[in-house]
Amino acid sequence: MDIHEANKRIEELRTLLWENSRRYYVENSPTMSDFEFDARMHELEALEAQFPELITPDSPTQKVGSDLEEEGGARGGFAQYPHRYPMLSLGNTYNIEDIEAFVQRAEKVLDGTKFTYSCELKFDGTAICLNYRNGVLYRALTRGDGVVGDDVTRNVRKIKNIPERLSGSGWPADFEIRGEILMPYEAFDRLNREREEQEEQPFANPRNAASGSLKLLSSSEVARRGLWCTLYHIPAESLTGEDGQPIFETHSQALDAAASWGLPVSEDRRICRNISDIEDYIHYWDGARRSLPYATDGIVIKINELPLQRTLGFTAKSPRWAVAFKFQAERALTPLLSIDYQVGRTGTVTPVANLRPVLLSGTVVKRATLNNADQMALLDIREGDWVYVEKGGEIIPKITGIELAKRPEGALPPVFPKTCPDCGTPLVRDEGEARWYCPNSLNCPMQIQGRLIHFMSRKAMNVLAGEMTVEQLYRLGLARTPADLYELSALQLMALEGWKERSVIRFMDSLENSKQVPFERVLFALGIRFVGETTARSIARHFGDIDSLMAASQEELLAVGDVGEVIARSVYDFMHDPDALDQIARLRAAGLRFTVGERKQSLSAVLEGKTIVISGNFSISRDAMKELISLHGGKPSSSVSSKTAFLLAGEKPGPEKLHKASELGVKVISEAEFRAMLPDEAPAQGGLFDNEPTLFD
Repeated sequence: MDIHEANKRIEELRTLLWENSRRYYVENSPTMSDFEFDARMHELEALEAQFPELITPDSPTQKVGSDLEEEGGARGGFAQYPHRYPMLSLGNTYNIEDIEAFVQRAEKVLDGTKFTYSCELKFDGTAICLNYRNGVLYRALTRGDGVVGDDVTRNVRKIKNIPERLSGSGWPADFEIRGEILMPYEAFDRLNREREEQEEQPFANPRNAASGSLKLLSSSEVARRGLWCTLYHIPAESLTGEDGQPIFETHSQALDAAASWGLPVSEDRRICRNISDIEDYIHYWDGARRSLPYATDGIVIKINELPLQRTLGFTAKSPRWAVAFKFQAERALTPLLSIDYQVGRTGTVTPVANLRPVLLSGTVVKRATLNNADQMALLDIREGDWVYVEKGGEIIPKITGIELAKRPEGALPPVFPKTCPDCGTPLVRDEGEARWYCPNSLNCPMQIQGRLIHFMSRKAMNVLAGEMTVEQLYRLGLARTPADLYELSALQLMALEGWKERSVIRFMDSLENSKQVPFERVLFALGIRFVGETTARSIARHFGDIDSLMAASQEELLAVGDVGEVIARSVYDFMHDPDALDQIARLRAAGLRFTVGERKQSLSAVLEGKTIVISGNFSISRDAMKELISLHGGKPSSSVSSKTAFLLAGEKPGPEKLHKASELGVKVISEAEFRAMLPDEAPAQGGLFDNEPTLFD
């Protein structure tokens, strides 16, 4: 290969790698597997080594991938701050021979100096850097581009196993510790079930889900996602005492100390003395990792002694004292038999590949989603192709590539339907969306049945009926809308095939019981596009009843914490659709709940127009204190700003909020001073709504 051919190939590889890196870090939807990405990166490294004059500072070999959408500017409402020490990536390999070469190089450079290796699991999540000052969590940054990261402190505080305040003693006054934010399999499965119910694209794997969840603007939703953290590295520069001398001699000592301070450090570490010990550790975890509750994708091998880490130093994008061995995801090659096009309850048409059954990671895989027409084109999939299917750390089977050598001659790409495969209506695609959908919501059989199934689901109205029952009621013309269900009679059902007295009673009782389902679940059950459980709860509690919601403008909808422009437009359109309004009227007449509950009378207006932040412990619960503020006209807030009227401080208030209040000149008052401001009839506690959860949970 001459220099001109090399330059052309290098440019192709750089474009491919940077595009996939953007999709991986920013969009959480990579288009190639880790193995394929690493193979392309190694090809680029080899070409640049052969032609060093072609190396440029912006090459993927010289910079780490970035999760910042716009360099130098805040993204998605997150401020950005520089890392005190660069967050680099690790060199990695899939070959044990490369690990042996790493060991040999280390031994050669260190020239007879005795040292050990710290071997650790490589967690498959999204990188995080935590800064503790005087034992208190001060700031949490994402990796970003390795130099600058997004400030996600507010969301990180919602992760249960990350301590707000350190325990024990001996921690440096100001230090950083780095690790990974993970989504355990159980939380991942739950989240994807919810997304599938909403006909949203499920996350491909826990890493994507963790990364996407950490960047949510709603910290309450972050708390609900069930994220977890594991920490594995304290920069050596953070580990010096007041005299400038190192506090610890080894990396493993530093992590043991971090664990004693209450920080979540993995217990599955091992000190290895030679390549044989390292290989034993790798072989053990290649099998044992499958029993872990979260995803791992390899092993990290580090020189354990901190002075020797400093001796070995860094390259432009990775440390010379560490390397990652990555497990290959389990992969299978199988024929594509056919492609089905499924219509969901909101009309979305999803292509699904039917495969010759193949065993993968202990389960038989028969089907794999192709997501949408764009993804099919990106894969360049053809009829009769043999496809590569991966699972491994991936929970949902996905097609990652095509074996072109097995492609039949003259194979044609599948034609995405132009009309609905169920009712024949021409499909449409909104600007900016990847999915085609059927607009015939009133007469498309699969949409109608899908809406009924959703309405009766456990998390919505919890009516005891399955898909076969829905299909039967639809086919016989007995139920086409949710309101039709409440007009069914026991005599009608007894006359149907397969129904017996006991099943009729159970069904009718569950319909009657559903009339007690709270408004937020009724709103979710209506099946408004893009409105999931959490958003339905936020909307219901914000407006209080269906009449206020129907009268709301799009601007008023945008004032709800979890609502963006797309959701606001969808809710507004639904609440102005004549058929939807007819359904709501019939369901209301049937006795369903369309109000959050009886609002208690406001007790006074002494706090009207005042934004109040609370911190510390009080004589009543924090939620009750927030409700008390609301009952007197105030607005509880979670963060101190220039608009804060005062900080209400109980026992052991947070030092960060006190410092912020002092900086901004915000008045700080005690609980006794606060109660002196209120009329004598102020209650000690109580719910803002009768028979409902508190407004601020």
